[in-house]
Amino acid sequence: MTLHRIKLLLGPALFLLIWLLCDLSPGKPMVTLMAGVAAWMAAWWLTEAVHLAVTALLPMALFPILGIADSKLTSVQYMDPIIFLFIGGFIIAFAIERWQLHRRIALKILMIVGTSPSRILLGVMLTTYLMSMWISNTATVMMLLAAVLAVVYQVEEHIKDEKASHGLAAALLIGLAYSATIGGMATLVGTPTNMIFLREYHDKFPDNTDMNFFNWFIIGFPVSLVFLFLAFLVLKAIFIRKQNNLVLDKTFFEDGYKRLGPMSYEEKTVGGIFFLTAILWFTRENIDFGPFEFKGWSSLPILASHKDFISDSTVAIVMALLLFLVPSKTEKGRALMTWKEASKLPFDIILLFGGGFALAKGFELSGLSDWMAKHLGFASGMNIYLFILLMCVLVTFISEFASNVACIQLMIPVLLAVQKDMDVHPLMLLIPATLSASLGFMLPVATAPNTIVFGTHRIRVNEMLKAGFLLDIIGILLITIAMVLAGY
Repeated sequence: MTLHRIKLLLGPALFLLIWLLCDLSPGKPMVTLMAGVAAWMAAWWLTEAVHLAVTALLPMALFPILGIADSKLTSVQYMDPIIFLFIGGFIIAFAIERWQLHRRIALKILMIVGTSPSRILLGVMLTTYLMSMWISNTATVMMLLAAVLAVVYQVEEHIKDEKASHGLAAALLIGLAYSATIGGMATLVGTPTNMIFLREYHDKFPDNTDMNFFNWFIIGFPVSLVFLFLAFLVLKAIFIRKQNNLVLDKTFFEDGYKRLGPMSYEEKTVGGIFFLTAILWFTRENIDFGPFEFKGWSSLPILASHKDFISDSTVAIVMALLLFLVPSKTEKGRALMTWKEASKLPFDIILLFGGGFALAKGFELSGLSDWMAKHLGFASGMNIYLFILLMCVLVTFISEFASNVACIQLMIPVLLAVQKDMDVHPLMLLIPATLSASLGFMLPVATAPNTIVFGTHRIRVNEMLKAGFLLDIIGILLITIAMVLAGY
């Protein structure tokens, strides 16, 4: 039997074993059935026996058949408002890419930071970080990879020492991947895991108003910014410690920027829409600064009566729609964005979102969440910060081998059950788990950015392992410290 077939059979085999041999809650068969479905999905997600999106469709097939939930209720989970936040953000990212705005931003930053190896590394990481705060980590790396490889080729022309040039090339490519992941931690739209957390939190705690775009930013941004500079220092120490006397031709970035020509109408307009989107996300809700409170735009008299109808997803879709309506001046007869360009949307990730949301709903409807809460009593006696530290270690370890999205989707129902038993604020567990799900730095398969840069064949596995191991530890400690300071 082939390894692939073993992986394929593992999921349904676990389901049958749990269903036939276990009775987790006598008199409540749905608890056992849901546990079997969760084990099936976990097995396929962790081993990638089939595409992650295929596994995400299992609830749509199994829930109605097993009596866990009807088709209507299950299908609603696949079109959650958070999914439209993701769709709107991706369309804006496509527009930025279409009109080459990302290349202009990257070259401008690299012109400013300088041309020594360490400064170039800092420039690449800072550019990637700033972009991946708003754009998918994977899309950011794909956008900037060509520019970074151009810098690598320039390095190889200037540095004849093969060992030295390889070190800087590895630093730049690994820095590209890592800073994309770290940037995604800063905002709710930076990575799918953050949006999954937001949806689950709002769904399970609808009366809580302490989590929105701004509230995440005041935790995620400081953590990620400190993490970025620590990652820079780690990569500098490992790869380019002895190369700071090298200086590249300072005209390289300037020439690249000049070749772009003057900023076009389309670049200015897309940049304006992108900037306005960020401002609208930040200022939608009231912001309490202590001495005074900033009133968000959703509190305006014309919107106040139905402000709860408006979400960050609304902003994302309104601004994405603008891109389809504003005409281009350079290319007559078309808008800034066309549906042909938008059709590149990663629908597999959209299905992955839906599958995770359906899984969490199944935990709730079947009673499996309550069952888990009763059987996780050991956590109630543990120091909360020790528990957070150990949880971050566990989530980070899982995310090295499994999709970050799948990891957080599997962990959230468990943590919600633990939270009930520990009687702590849910954000004390959900925020560190969500941030830790992004800490896949050691292995090429841990994240899409890692895989992309490893595919250039300019990085050795042991180089990523060495740097990634240190960053995983730093990330775990940073997140734990942040939660101590947050004091929910």
